[in-house]
Amino acid sequence: MREIVFDTETTGLDPRTGDRMVEIGCIEIVNLMPTGRSFHAYYNPERDMPAGAEAVHGLSAAFLSDKPLFRHGAADLLAFIGDDPLVAHNAGFDFGFLNNELELCGLGAVCTSRMVDTVALARKRHPGAKLSLDALCTRYGIDRSHRVKHGALLDAELLAQVYVELRGGRQIGLELAADAASGSSRDSQRPITLQLRQAPVGARREPRPHAASAAELARHAEFVGKMKAPLWLK
Repeated sequence: MREIVFDTETTGLDPRTGDRMVEIGCIEIVNLMPTGRSFHAYYNPERDMPAGAEAVHGLSAAFLSDKPLFRHGAADLLAFIGDDPLVAHNAGFDFGFLNNELELCGLGAVCTSRMVDTVALARKRHPGAKLSLDALCTRYGIDRSHRVKHGALLDAELLAQVYVELRGGRQIGLELAADAASGSSRDSQRPITLQLRQAPVGARREPRPHAASAAELARHAEFVGKMKAPLWLK
């Protein structure tokens, strides 16, 4: 199963008040394993960058001034995400900005039925616990030491690891991932090699006696007889 884990960086918190998406990072996973394919892009928001937002992700208006407009790169993004489920942390936020950009350039919104929210998954699995991406990385032992500021592609890479853990752990689908990486299928015809275990060589050892001796049985009966109102007699 192909899924896309993604993250966005923006100029603020609400596209309805004029905030825009300035970065998106996407990681492709198949059967809960990263394939190595990714999509990453910066976009010129055609507006200023508030100081509070820049402090979070470090993307200045000057840095973004020569980046393409979203409408010029929308086709490449849509081709990468295809029709597969889209996984995000607090997914309603990222979907809101992605769909706002699509609507601004006259393209159809991504249906929210494709949305997989890792916050909702984490809340169900760890009720009452902290649900931030940093907190979940700590819980699952995922190294985030290189995360100085928020970045869409880096956060998508971390979230992909968190998502696998939320879905049951890294051991799931190891063979499936190998098949996906090689372009094969679980159902493909592959030769099966059976290795038969060789019988041990050497003198056969007689089994050792394990039955209790008469003396041991007598001591056991004496011990049990001293018990007061044992449960098995009720």
